[in-house]
Amino acid sequence: MVDQPLPRDGAVSRSTGTFTPPGQPVFRGFNRLGLWTLYMKEVRRFFKVQTQTIWAPAVTTLLYLMIFTLALGGGANGGREVLGVNFASFVAPGLIAMGMINNSFANSSFSMLGGKIQGTIVDYLMPPISTGELMLALVGAAVTRAVLVGLAVAGAMMLWPGVSLAVAHPWAVVWFGLMGAILLALIGVLTSVWAEKFDHNAAVTNFVITPLSMLSGTFYVIDNLAPAFQAVSRMNPIFYVISGFRFGFLGQSDIGSTNTAVLHGAIGLGVLNVMLAGLLYAVLRSGWKLKN
Repeated sequence: MVDQPLPRDGAVSRSTGTFTPPGQPVFRGFNRLGLWTLYMKEVRRFFKVQTQTIWAPAVTTLLYLMIFTLALGGGANGGREVLGVNFASFVAPGLIAMGMINNSFANSSFSMLGGKIQGTIVDYLMPPISTGELMLALVGAAVTRAVLVGLAVAGAMMLWPGVSLAVAHPWAVVWFGLMGAILLALIGVLTSVWAEKFDHNAAVTNFVITPLSMLSGTFYVIDNLAPAFQAVSRMNPIFYVISGFRFGFLGQSDIGSTNTAVLHGAIGLGVLNVMLAGLLYAVLRSGWKLKN
């Protein structure tokens, strides 16, 4: 009968009038509320301990600036110049970008892993949100933390004498900052899906992320390296994040001093992020290491 209530264990297809099997998710449209709710959950998770997740990285990065400037730059107000600016102004943009990407990875790599260890993984798998919405919420929260850390680090940098953060190319600051944060956020979510304990997460951090970050040209220009090591550096995607972000402030970088030269690195990062996003989507959709 027309007024007969529909069964509660399945959804009706309007085109065929048939029921979908029980337990099979059916998504109609874009669940904005679900996406926003999960995003805010992730943001509030790190914001409740903002002293550790936002302000502590700013202090740590300022210490990096102080130590490397005094040790390698010849002092706060003068001494060594790199790319036509004093060493403090050269290293500051790289430290900001490094702080952003490291915290983006730290945030996204904990989400799924914490749920698996604490037994709250159902909070990610059971809500009526699609795989894409789940991915957007996790990556978006990590990028939010990265941006907040970047602003905090930039504010801390201004306390150090001799640092100039005048922006030469705003598009490069925005693009490379966001692309770097998204890149590490995607890698972080993949890590949290793969990892089964915190040791696995720490292994990726210590043996992959940290070496790539420290050897990305943050504290030096790769022209000082041997040709073989220059080639290796150019295979490091974080190198392009650091150099492109620095180009946005100084107008010069290891990958060029013109918009055209830097544009190749910008496009490459965008393509890499699209590929990683596709891989992450496939992994989340398959339920690998999440539903078994």
